[in-house]
Amino acid sequence: MSRSTKAALALAITVLLSNAVAAPAGKPGRSATAQEVAAWDIDVRPDLTGLPKGSGSVLAGQAVWEGKCASCHGTFGESNEVFTPLIGGTTAEDVKTGRVASLVNGRQPQKTTLMKVATVSTLWDYINRAMPWTAPKSLTTDEVYAVTAYMLNMGEVVADDFVLSDQTMAQAQQRMPNRNGMVTSHGLWDIKGKPDVKSVACMKNCPVEATVRSSLPEAARNAHGNLAQQTRGFGATRGVDTTQPAPASRLASAAPAPAPAPADAPGKAVLPLLEQNACMACHAVDTKIVGPSFKAVREKYMGDGAAATRLADKVKKGSNGAWGPIPMPPQGHLKDADIAAMVGWILATPK
Repeated sequence: MSRSTKAALALAITVLLSNAVAAPAGKPGRSATAQEVAAWDIDVRPDLTGLPKGSGSVLAGQAVWEGKCASCHGTFGESNEVFTPLIGGTTAEDVKTGRVASLVNGRQPQKTTLMKVATVSTLWDYINRAMPWTAPKSLTTDEVYAVTAYMLNMGEVVADDFVLSDQTMAQAQQRMPNRNGMVTSHGLWDIKGKPDVKSVACMKNCPVEATVRSSLPEAARNAHGNLAQQTRGFGATRGVDTTQPAPASRLASAAPAPAPAPADAPGKAVLPLLEQNACMACHAVDTKIVGPSFKAVREKYMGDGAAATRLADKVKKGSNGAWGPIPMPPQGHLKDADIAAMVGWILATPK
């Protein structure tokens, strides 16, 4: 970023904060307050600007990882059936040179996150904003430091007794395996740099070809369950209902998929609970995704009078080994009444 660009950005932020309380003249609404801007401005930059005070040890990070991360990313970051590996493919020599040799020689076919990421701040920032997958931004600052330290320890970047903090992150950065592997001399980073893509601008009478060049093959359309039920329970993004045939034009697939209509009145209240709490990311009514279908759960516990109590306890405390190697993370943030409603519906409704 050039000096003039940095100066302009600093000036814009100063003006925004100084006018945070006053309402714009002649415009509806009001300006954001300083507290609102601070709540939004949580990014951490490679120079560690924005990094909050706090700390976390490798040992504390292991406890956070096993409780909130391993179910999706594997016990040692090697991953499992859910996501690709985070750890692996780096060597002690990479830590010395700051360039991951496997990215060049191809000896590691699966490129892991630790092989590619150049700055430890990137790991910290993403974990802080987006993890865990089922409850983003629920980790405390110290938990983010701890789990980042544990990831670096699994990659043999820091020692077992290392404590990552706002004071020691620069020290950890000096050992990142790919710290020298990121190229910044192009237009994405420098407005005066050479663009990293080539394109010819079309300014008028531009031809519009309304055709889809790439689409999901019909044979694979529902291979991993209904995509519409595998998104997080917040935000505007929704997947395509892959249980239905593709539209003839394939253009309609860009529209949000309608929620499946429940056959019973109680389901109208319970299905939104299941979706809002990300249950539908791993489960479907009658199709196995990551976990078993609700229909399979009902069939397994049919006639078991104590099933509702046991299943509610599994939802709240987490479960492992009942349906395979992938554990179900605990959902202790849910209200007991909501858990009871969801479990009751699962045991009584899916046909």
